[in-house]
Amino acid sequence: MSYEEKRTWILGVAALVSYVIYLIVVLARAQHTAVVDVAYVAPLLWMVGGSIVVSIVASIAVAIGSRDRDRRDQRDREIDMRGTQAGNAFVVLGAVTALVLAMANGDRFWIANAIYLGFTLSAVVGAIAKLVAYRRGTWPW
Repeated sequence: MSYEEKRTWILGVAALVSYVIYLIVVLARAQHTAVVDVAYVAPLLWMVGGSIVVSIVASIAVAIGSRDRDRRDQRDREIDMRGTQAGNAFVVLGAVTALVLAMANGDRFWIANAIYLGFTLSAVVGAIAKLVAYRRGTWPW
């Protein structure tokens, strides 16, 4: 498994795990109050920050143990580009959802969570697309 593929695993899993932990924390707090009244800002910031830190530390650890960390060929660049394109649709979807919620005077809780979900889906779907490309090859188009 190449360094880029390992790094893709790290980023995808970190995004997914941090979002699941965030959901558990918010839903646990919502047992005693309405979900829009839950204190979500601190858990959201901790999960985003934690995901970033874990991704960086794990990528450094993998890079230290990997001999091919400096080898990024055309295939890696193409896979990265195609996976990023696949994931970017979810950033746009999250942003459009947040925009619609803002125009409809939606609660800040839902706006923030739409954006966070969009970022998480972007990372996870992009990582899945990249991993599929690493295993099955790039798309012919």
